[in-house]
Amino acid sequence: MPWAKRAPVDHPLPAPDALIRPWRTAAYIAAAVALAELLLLVVIGGGALMGALSDRLQLAAQERVLAPTSQPKPTAARQPAPVPQATVPRSRTVVMVLNGNGRTGAAASAASRVQSRGYKVGTVGNAPRQVSRSLVMYKPGFAGEGRRLGEDLGVKLVVPLDGMRASQLGRAHVVFILG
Repeated sequence: MPWAKRAPVDHPLPAPDALIRPWRTAAYIAAAVALAELLLLVVIGGGALMGALSDRLQLAAQERVLAPTSQPKPTAARQPAPVPQATVPRSRTVVMVLNGNGRTGAAASAASRVQSRGYKVGTVGNAPRQVSRSLVMYKPGFAGEGRRLGEDLGVKLVVPLDGMRASQLGRAHVVFILG
C-alpha cells in the first residue's frame, strides 16, 4: 500500500556539520610530524654543513701557516717630506687677517695679535664664508712662513690656499682666518 503510513524512525539523522571528521585530526597530526621531521633535518644538515665548512677553514689556515713565505724585497724607506722652513723673516712676512667667525671687531683684535708677534699686517676684513676653526693658508712657496705663523698663533690647521687665488692676496704671503 503506497498510501500507508510509514513507521517512525527510532533515531534522527545527524546534520552534515555535526558529522565527526576523523580525517581532519589525522591531517593535523601528519602535518605536525612532517614539521618535526623537517626541523630535525635542517638541524642535522646545518650541523653537517658547519662541520664541513669548519674543516675547510681549518685546512686553509694550516696551509697558510705552513706555506713557505717569500721574503719581500727590501724597499727603500720612505723619507718623510721635509718640513718647510721659513725663509722670509717675520718682519717682512705680510699677513692678511680675515674674520671668519662673524663677531664684530674680531679681525682687528687678531691683527694686533699678529702684529705683536712681529709680522706685517696687510688687509684686515671679513672672510668670504664663516669657518668653525681658525686656520692659516699660504701662497705657493710660503709653506714655511705659514707653518711658522700657525705655531706663533697656536693654530693647528695650516694649509695651502683653498678657495682663494694668490692674486686675491695682494702683497700678503699668508692668510690668517679667524674661526
